Amino acid sequence: FLRVTKQYLPHVARLCLISTFLEDGIRMWFQWSEQRDYIDTTWSCGYLLASSFVFLNLLGQLTGCVLVLSRNFVQYACFGLFGIIALQTIAYSILWDLKFLMRNLALGGGLLLLLAESRSEGKSMFAGVPTMRESSPKQYMQLGGRVLLVLMFMTLLHFDASFFSIVQNIVGTALMILVAIGFKTKLAALTLVVWLFAINVYFNAFWTIPVYKPMHDFLKYDFFQTMSVIGGLLLVVALGPGGVSMDEKKKEW
Repeated sequence: FLRVTKQYLPHVARLCLISTFLEDGIRMWFQWSEQRDYIDTTWSCGYLLASSFVFLNLLGQLTGCVLVLSRNFVQYACFGLFGIIALQTIAYSILWDLKFLMRNLALGGGLLLLLAESRSEGKSMFAGVPTMRESSPKQYMQLGGRVLLVLMFMTLLHFDASFFSIVQNIVGTALMILVAIGFKTKLAALTLVVWLFAINVYFNAFWTIPVYKPMHDFLKYDFFQTMSVIGGLLLVVALGPGGVSMDEKKKEW
C-alpha cells in the first residue's frame, strides 16, 4: 500500500486534515448572520464584536488551509489553526462538552503531526549534513499527536451489551493502544483509517438529510471533523510513528 501511494498519501492526508477547517470557514460565509447572532446572544458582546469573531474564524481558517495545501509557512498556519480551535472551544462552550472537547483535542493532534512533518521538511534542506537522531521536539510532537488522535475513538465507543458493540470496543481499544505506544503503528493506523471512514460514512451521512434541517449541519460538521482525524492518521501511515515509539526502539534491539 505504501509503495503504491507513497507520492500521493501525504497530499491526501493534508487535504483530509484541513477539511474541517475548510468546511467551517465556508460555513461562516454562508451562515454569517446565524453565527453572528448566536455569538451575540450567548456572550451579549454586541453586533460589532460578534461580527469580528465570525470574520476572524472565516479568514483564519481559509488562510490556514491555503497555506497548508500550498506548503507555504506551514508552521505559522498550524499555530493559527491551533488558535482557532482554542477560540472556538471557548466561544461555543465546547470546554464543558466532553465528546466535542475530545474531538477538538484529536483535531489538535492532527495539527501536531502536520507541524512535525513541516519541521522535518525544513531539516531536509540540509540533506548531506550527518545527524545522529531526529530532534527531540519533533519526536515528542509526533508522540503527542498520536496520543491525541486516538481520543477520537473514545467518543465512538458504545457501552452496551450487544455482541457487535463489544467486538468494536475491544478491537478499537487495541488499535488505539497500538497507535499510542507506536507498535505496528502504520498497520494499526491504516486499519483505524478504514474503520473510521466506514463508521463516518454510515453514521454521519449528512447528504441524506434535507439542507433545511438542523441535523444536516450537525452531521456535516461531525463528518468533516472525523475526516480531519483520518487525515492525521494517514500522516502517521505516511511518516511513521517517530522516535518515541516501540517500533523505533525495536531497531535498537
